[in-house]
Amino acid sequence: MGTRDSVESMTIEKAVVEIAKYPQVEGTQTLPLADCLGRVLAEDVIAAEAVPAYASSAMDGFAFRHVDAEAGERLPIQGRAAAGHPLGEPLASGRAVRIFTGGMLPAGADTVAIQEDCIADDFFVQLPANLSAGSNCRPAGDDIRSASRVLIAGSRLRPQDIGLAASADRAFLSVRRRLKVGIATTGDELRAPGDVLPPGCIRDSNRHTIGAALRSLGAEVTDYGIVPDDRGLIRDTLARAADENDLVLSTGGVSVGDEDHVRPAVQEIGSLMFWRLPIKPGRPVAVGNIEGTPFVGLPGNPVSVMIAFWLIGRPLLLHLSGATNLHVARFPVVAMFEYHREPGRREFLRGRVHLDEAGTTCATAYRSSSSGMLSSLTWSDGLIEIPEDHGDIHEGDRFQFVPYTGLMS
Repeated sequence: MGTRDSVESMTIEKAVVEIAKYPQVEGTQTLPLADCLGRVLAEDVIAAEAVPAYASSAMDGFAFRHVDAEAGERLPIQGRAAAGHPLGEPLASGRAVRIFTGGMLPAGADTVAIQEDCIADDFFVQLPANLSAGSNCRPAGDDIRSASRVLIAGSRLRPQDIGLAASADRAFLSVRRRLKVGIATTGDELRAPGDVLPPGCIRDSNRHTIGAALRSLGAEVTDYGIVPDDRGLIRDTLARAADENDLVLSTGGVSVGDEDHVRPAVQEIGSLMFWRLPIKPGRPVAVGNIEGTPFVGLPGNPVSVMIAFWLIGRPLLLHLSGATNLHVARFPVVAMFEYHREPGRREFLRGRVHLDEAGTTCATAYRSSSSGMLSSLTWSDGLIEIPEDHGDIHEGDRFQFVPYTGLMS
């Protein structure tokens, strides 16, 4: 991973490949299922038993031996089987059992007739015609086979994964430890919410948005505050954060202005893998390491901060945490707006989606492409991804849409 002063040829996809070369953070925990949501699974989950463990009925009805019954035959009812209350004896030849959804099929039964298709009283049932063998039955292991792999190491656990682990008789799971991330923001003009705001100063929103984004991805966050535009102070703060965390993120000061001190400060105590990407917004983003700890320097404008984090910081965080899926699902949309642009950089417009009368997913862009308008991120549903070689946008053009829901998980 060599230091490069400019990487205009470095695409987002290449950048993700490069950052995935960092070694993953070591350390695991064994936790009860209730504490595993959002954690990264440290080892495969193998089912201890089949699910379901026995053949069962998929419907309320009557179970019988298919070979014993002819179309429309009237059979005596031997008993009943409900979920958790099996018949307790094999099914006798030429008989049927009243059975309910989830009820265990008695030994010998292989077919279930739905109750609506039957004529029955307390003692006999008349079966419907033309019912195939095995109808309305769930075989043992239909969902999960015993000793099969049901969850793969590196998965970030969702609610359905927790339920599947429970079905596989796992009360505890081995997960990766939470990543420790240090954050800091730079700028003489920044003031925290609640502080006096002198002329020419602005509120610091970046630490709050980035901190929240990191926590939503399962990280433990340490906030190193607002650092003035002083190279020595920036260097010392970043060095301390690198010593105490698994990953360091800063906002602001990574461009080429006289007051942009983050990049030279990092190069004094570490190295940069790359800085600047051909994207809009978010071009001045730096990735490297400080004394061996991965570092991401995000831009200063609030929209650029979030987009650069979602595209670069998020996959790095997930990779370091042991996750294997670093990508975000996209879906196609049709543009319902006009927009002038010059080709050359991949652009991410904030957009809202809706279905038109024909059921087509359409996207409307925010009224401004300014990277300083944080309100645009609350107005929108996600990002409209415009390819590098695309010029002016016209209504009816087709693009990919990146939903925020995927970027925040």
